[in-house]
Amino acid sequence: MASGTALIYDEEMTTHKLLWSDPVCDIEVPERLSSSYEQLKCYHLVERCVHVPAREGSEEEILLVHSLEHLEVAKSTQTMNDEELKRVSGNYDAFFFHPNTYRCARLAVGATLQLVDAVMSGKVCNGMALVRPPGHHSQRNAANGFCLFNNVAIAAEYAKLKYGLQRILIVDWDVHHGQGIQYIFEEDPSVLYFSWHRYEHQEFWPSLKESNYDAVGLGKGEGFNINLPWNKVGMGNSDYLAAFFHVLLPMAFEFDPELILVSSGYDSGIGDPEGQMNATPEVFAHLTHFLMQLANGKLCVILEGGYHLKSLSESVCMTVKTLLGDPVPQITGEMAPCLSAIESIQNVRAAHKPYWKWLMYEDTSFLQNLSTSSHLLKKTNTNPSTEHESKMPSNDETVKVERFLELHMKNILFPVPPIKTATTDAKVSAHLLPVPVHLVKEMDKTEIKALVSGSYADLVKEDKTLHSLGSILAILDKIMKKEVCNGIVESPASSVAVALRHSVRLGFQRVLCIFVGDMQIIPNTEDGKILMIHICEKEQSGKSSSKHYISLNWKEDAEGNDFFSAVLGFILPVAYSYQPNLTVIAVGPNRSLGISEISLLFALLQGLAESRILAMIEDTERNLMQSLAKALVGASAPHFGVYVPPTQEKVNKIKILRDQFQQEWKMLQCSGKLSVFIFSS
Repeated sequence: MASGTALIYDEEMTTHKLLWSDPVCDIEVPERLSSSYEQLKCYHLVERCVHVPAREGSEEEILLVHSLEHLEVAKSTQTMNDEELKRVSGNYDAFFFHPNTYRCARLAVGATLQLVDAVMSGKVCNGMALVRPPGHHSQRNAANGFCLFNNVAIAAEYAKLKYGLQRILIVDWDVHHGQGIQYIFEEDPSVLYFSWHRYEHQEFWPSLKESNYDAVGLGKGEGFNINLPWNKVGMGNSDYLAAFFHVLLPMAFEFDPELILVSSGYDSGIGDPEGQMNATPEVFAHLTHFLMQLANGKLCVILEGGYHLKSLSESVCMTVKTLLGDPVPQITGEMAPCLSAIESIQNVRAAHKPYWKWLMYEDTSFLQNLSTSSHLLKKTNTNPSTEHESKMPSNDETVKVERFLELHMKNILFPVPPIKTATTDAKVSAHLLPVPVHLVKEMDKTEIKALVSGSYADLVKEDKTLHSLGSILAILDKIMKKEVCNGIVESPASSVAVALRHSVRLGFQRVLCIFVGDMQIIPNTEDGKILMIHICEKEQSGKSSSKHYISLNWKEDAEGNDFFSAVLGFILPVAYSYQPNLTVIAVGPNRSLGISEISLLFALLQGLAESRILAMIEDTERNLMQSLAKALVGASAPHFGVYVPPTQEKVNKIKILRDQFQQEWKMLQCSGKLSVFIFSS
């Protein structure tokens, strides 16, 4: 199994720079690269990565995507003087040449291909290439928007040719539409391209009709081009997460890519003069974590835009930390997407309904952009040069964001616990070899008895419950003290109620519990300190769903895994709305989910609660325990079985629950028919 994270950086790519005054291009500076690399060094991330040298992309590789004419023009600029460079640059929209631009652009292509080779050959699991000039705007025959050669598009064609890949996912989270990538692959069903971008009803650069949600691809490529237009500025963490839950991730799991390429622009982050969005750096850790669960973890992140140096460099570090397997920081901000984001997401779903099985039974209808309709009445100058000029932030604004980010990063970053995964049972540990699970000492029996008689007597009815508590309480204590990140224990289902009450007593304010199977003791969740999602085949008598106790009746599909729709469409949005600081996943008797379904839960929920998870498994479940231990330690990329679209009955179950809970758990609001209260709020 591949392990390790590649980092590719070559200082020579900082020699590409603007030699004259140009208010459109003056934000694309060499410091974008050098400040990102310096911040990685500051966090001691460079030394933890596998160093892979950059190389120049060959002419043959560049010609996989670009015309010979375009290549020759670029090559000819190496010997030009400033006036000639300025004249040639003027032939393109928002681009500048320097005598070393051609060399830098070839290094950017080569660095991207080196990363693909490192990942596809198994030298590393994943990685990031810090490159410039960026690539996603460049077209077959034209430089565009700071981009000369389309690094990511060349990488996709290269991977198809060299490794015979048939399904590549490109995720473009830059704030501008990567129209270059769209044009190259819009008729190609082997590449699924997803881009979100500031659009503002076609008023924001590149101001193209084909950047809207109804551009779904052409010919055989219909359905494989996904555009999510943001029609106002100020989009934040919850809007980006909602886009992943309700659009990208369901499509990606159905598509089942063999490789993921990220056009990783950070101008979609806070403080950026181009994007004017509010997403904070840790959101990129969460997005990266989700993508790591696909394509057996084969993930290549390639730098595109990002023009606020502090916001850019912190976001790069968040991405690399996550690629390295560090716990994901708690997401900040209110977990409620704005109405404009909901409208855009719903329109993308409606546009793609004819092409995707997961949308077959979903309620999708096109929405008028009510929240931004007044914006349509404005007459805005869409000339790129004046638009860029007017958005340049003042020094005061830049410093203000820098100060905010200094404080913000101190608040969200924490030392990585020295131990990733713990257990207390030597038999369990031996069974899980070679997975590196750390043994910790059980809690003393006298101490347990005192605790039980004082606080848990009403919950402990059997000896086996009492016997399992030594393990559970010891690991909870280690998680609370941040000595371990997560833990796995053999325990009867009857112990879960004790574990939850003890977690609250230790000081965890919001504990998320996903319980799979039959539950003997249903804990009290009325004070909101525990949110229980109970997954079982049939509803258990005596307890109806409420805000903090939700019953989801689900049985695994014999043909494959159809649980994606429940996890992405309901469980994950509810969990992110709740923002727990501990996650407990328990598997009891008569479980209605298979190992692949439960592994999916573990993989996707690890982004929550700073990755603090306690897994409680019945002692008969040795195969399940081994699979989950691998997921917890990050020893191997998860395999979730064969994707199966959900039946109409199951889609309806999720829809009923969404309708019931979308007012309480607002991350649910991006799917299905929008309730009246959203428009009136």
